Amino acid sequence: MKQQQRLITILLAAIGLLVLPLILQGFGNAWVRIADMTLLFVLLSLGLNIVVGYAGLLDLGFVAFFAIGAYMFGLMASPHLSDTFPLFAALFPNGLHTPLWLVIPLAALLAGGFGILLGAPTLRLRGDYLAIVTLGFGEIIRVFLNNLDHPFNLTNGPKGIGQIDSIKFFGFDLSKKLNLFGFDLSSVTLYYYLFLVLVVVSVIICHRLELSRIGRAWMAIREDEVAAKAMGINTRNMKLLAFGMGATFGGVSGAMFAAFQGFISPESFSLMESVMIVAMVVLGGLGHLPGVILGAVLLAALPEVLRYVAGPLQAMTGGRLDAAILRQLLIALAMIGVMLLRPRGLWPAPEHGKSLQRREGQA
Repeated sequence: MKQQQRLITILLAAIGLLVLPLILQGFGNAWVRIADMTLLFVLLSLGLNIVVGYAGLLDLGFVAFFAIGAYMFGLMASPHLSDTFPLFAALFPNGLHTPLWLVIPLAALLAGGFGILLGAPTLRLRGDYLAIVTLGFGEIIRVFLNNLDHPFNLTNGPKGIGQIDSIKFFGFDLSKKLNLFGFDLSSVTLYYYLFLVLVVVSVIICHRLELSRIGRAWMAIREDEVAAKAMGINTRNMKLLAFGMGATFGGVSGAMFAAFQGFISPESFSLMESVMIVAMVVLGGLGHLPGVILGAVLLAALPEVLRYVAGPLQAMTGGRLDAAILRQLLIALAMIGVMLLRPRGLWPAPEHGKSLQRREGQA
């Protein structure tokens, strides 16, 4: 009976997700665009959950992998390299237009490689020290992107990279409308379905990892690294694998972001983005996939929804309060309220709750 209820719930959720952009289209493409960005943040949160939620490694520089994937696609799907380097223009006179089937594996491999490079020198660090090092790594990547416009112009510096190709596959161009059975699907709706497929695949991968020997090894390291090592777990390899696997999700999400936006610049990959991704994982529920998804959806959509609250509040004060600052204040208050009422997250893993209840009972 429980399995039937679970199947019905999954079926209803799937129908709701498929119909959602069609409903939002009626209120304007801006709402569909919010849903698209929410799915990208869900993808980022799933990747960070591998590092923080499963392996217990506090990573505050995860946005670096997001930036690496975005700039990889930006360079491979825009005229920037051809316009800047004559040799490249001679080799590819029509420009380098990378197809989707090549973009996703390359973004995953490149970001995964950088994830392993980050993990290698931090194997002996834990807690706050690891957080500081990963924070520095994220800022180093952003500074490099901001300054690599000389002596050779690779990233175009603070001006960013524009004219990035949209996603094209099987003859469909996601930047153009699609008429399906007399119903127009806008570009942002088509991107929604692509991002939804990527999120579903990522959820399945994360779920299988969680139930595998690798996932159990990560959780053992998270609970007690010394005990895990004593039980024969190769903690070094497991940590590197966690950094690499988590980074692949960030790279794929970054590539999709570049294609969706059509323009990227270092401003999109600031420290605040890393903090927000960590907040999504922590507020949702560390190590629990439904909680992580819930936290990502709420924190990605909340700033946009609060625009409609901050405007009237600004009018009530006669315009003395800036709407953007007021919106950040409301987000901060909401996050504080959640952590006070639900200290283990909005939807924590059941086993974590049971262990905490046992400890409280013993006390």
